[in-house]
Amino acid sequence: MTRSLLNGLTTAQARIFMAAIVLMGSAQAVLAQEEAAAEQKSQSLLVWLWNGLGPLYAIAFLFISFALVALAFKYVLALRRSTNIPEELQTQFEELVTNRQFSEAYELVKEDDTYLGRVLASGMAKVASGYDKSVAAMQETSDDISMGYEQGLSYIGLIASTATMVGLLGTVHGMIMSFQVIAQATAAPKPNELAGGISTAMLTTMVGLLSSIPALCLFLFLKNRMDRIVFEVSSISEDLIGKLLAAASKK
Repeated sequence: MTRSLLNGLTTAQARIFMAAIVLMGSAQAVLAQEEAAAEQKSQSLLVWLWNGLGPLYAIAFLFISFALVALAFKYVLALRRSTNIPEELQTQFEELVTNRQFSEAYELVKEDDTYLGRVLASGMAKVASGYDKSVAAMQETSDDISMGYEQGLSYIGLIASTATMVGLLGTVHGMIMSFQVIAQATAAPKPNELAGGISTAMLTTMVGLLSSIPALCLFLFLKNRMDRIVFEVSSISEDLIGKLLAAASKK
C-alpha cells in the first residue's frame, strides 16, 4: 500500500513522506523507552535500596524505625499535660478542701490514677504527720513516677545511638567489601565491581543518620516536656496540700 502511494507522488513528496514516517516511528520508540525506564525505576527503587543496604542492615533499620514510631506515639500521648495534670481534678479538690470535706477530697485523689492524683493521694496519707512529711511523701511518689517516664524515654535515646552505630558499622563493612574486591582482583577492578560495597557504606550511613537525628530530637523534646510536668506537679501539689492544712487549722 505504501508503494502504491509513493508511485503517485513526486520524488520530493515521497522523500518527505518517508521522513515523516521515520520520525513518527522514532518518536514512538523514544516514548516507549522513556515509559519503560520510568516504570523500571519506580519498580526497582525498593529493590535497589534493599540490595544496597543488604538484608541484614535493611531488617535492622526496619526494626529500629518501627520501635521509634511505637515509642513516639506512646510517650507523646503519655506526656500530655491534660493527662498528667487534669484541670478538673484541681478544681474539685480545691472545692472540697474549701468546704472542709477532707475525706471526700482524699477519696477523690485516691481513685484518680493521674500523675497529680497519685502525688496528692500520697501527700494526704501523711498529712496528719505535718506539712514536711506530706511533702516528702509526695516527692517520693513523684520521683517514682518520673523514673518510670525516664526509663521509657531512655529507650528513645538508645535508638538514636543504635541507629548511628549501625550506620557506622555498615560504613566500615561496605568499605571492607570494596577493599576485598581490590585485593582479590588480578587487574584493575571495574567501577561496577566496587559499587556494591560503596553503596552499602553510603546507604547505611545515610539511613543511620536519618533514623538517629529524629530520635535524638524526639528524646530531647519529650525529656523537656517531662521535666516541665514534674515541676508543675510538684508546685501544684504543694500548694494544694498547703491549702488543705490551712483549711483544717481553721475553726
